[in-house]
Amino acid sequence: MPAPLSGLHVLLTTDAVGSIWTYTLDVARGLARRGSATTLAVVGPAPDADRAAEVQAIADCRLVVTGLPHDRTASDAAALRDAADGVASLAWRLRADIAHVHSPALVAGGGLPVPSVVTCHSCVATWWDAVEDAPLSPDLAWRRDLAAAGLAAADILTAPTHAFAELTAAAYGLDAPPLVVRNGRTASGPVQTCTGLPLVFTTGRLWDRGKNLATLDRVADGLPVAVQAAGSLAGPNGERVTLRSVQALGQLPAEEVATRLARRPVFASLSRYEPFGLAVLEAAQAGCALVLSDIPTFRELWDGAALFVGPEDHRAAEGAITGLLADRDRRRHLGEAARARSESYGLDAMLAGITAVYATASARIPAGVAA
Repeated sequence: MPAPLSGLHVLLTTDAVGSIWTYTLDVARGLARRGSATTLAVVGPAPDADRAAEVQAIADCRLVVTGLPHDRTASDAAALRDAADGVASLAWRLRADIAHVHSPALVAGGGLPVPSVVTCHSCVATWWDAVEDAPLSPDLAWRRDLAAAGLAAADILTAPTHAFAELTAAAYGLDAPPLVVRNGRTASGPVQTCTGLPLVFTTGRLWDRGKNLATLDRVADGLPVAVQAAGSLAGPNGERVTLRSVQALGQLPAEEVATRLARRPVFASLSRYEPFGLAVLEAAQAGCALVLSDIPTFRELWDGAALFVGPEDHRAAEGAITGLLADRDRRRHLGEAARARSESYGLDAMLAGITAVYATASARIPAGVAA
């Protein structure tokens, strides 16, 4: 990190459910190595003991469970505005230098006393467009409006892919798309030899209709091997997916997911909506052959290193997976291509991008505020 950023205190908002938690922990670890302190402010449900322990292991990082609702669980617009005010108040009390926020609605009030960086991980408007044909439901419309207010109030916007940056700009009529800082991960271990007939594996927020697990469940009917899915079947607002053929493993620790990926299953994701897809990246880093839905995000990141099928075309997905199961050499070749591509999306590259964004934001800090 450039010297002007050394000693900064960054307030990171986070969500203890899903990939945002992984993202913010990686950011906190990277900033700790570069001399910055962080506060992880959890909105929504509190993290369990294992996740809280992950934060305690990071140098110069503390955990604050705010009790504030996030944009999916807030009961109404007033509650979400109060959450934005709560984040602003926390930034003031902590005397943070930069606020890096994971949801634009959390800066909708425009009251943050420090420069704000908003990373657009997802949003209700673009999600709805991907999964529904009807107009946006009233319960989501006010959430979209507060997200729009937050996007307008933020000092700097980022997004993890060009595809999602353009989608966000179009959905909210932005003058320019967010800056692209691709997500990144550190590979969990060495790639194992690809032998035997593998399972099919997927992981993520299984209850989310955008993940389209129902189609993969249909695919599982016609496969000669098991299809296993790690993650919760129930979401925070009562959303739920029912499976007939996919074997649900429940929410697994990150180490267990890494162990399963190291066995190099065929990794399948038929998502209709995916701003980035950290689970796909982790599978690619393990050398798994990828079968992905043909959506702009996955094409941007994995074109030439995965097999693509229509998100709703269960027969094409079944054929692609069956073909890989029958051809070990092709499966190995595709896994190696995915692993090679994944090297472009490492943690150091992500942190370099975030560092550049923070450098721009920190230039707006009055003299004497930063350490």
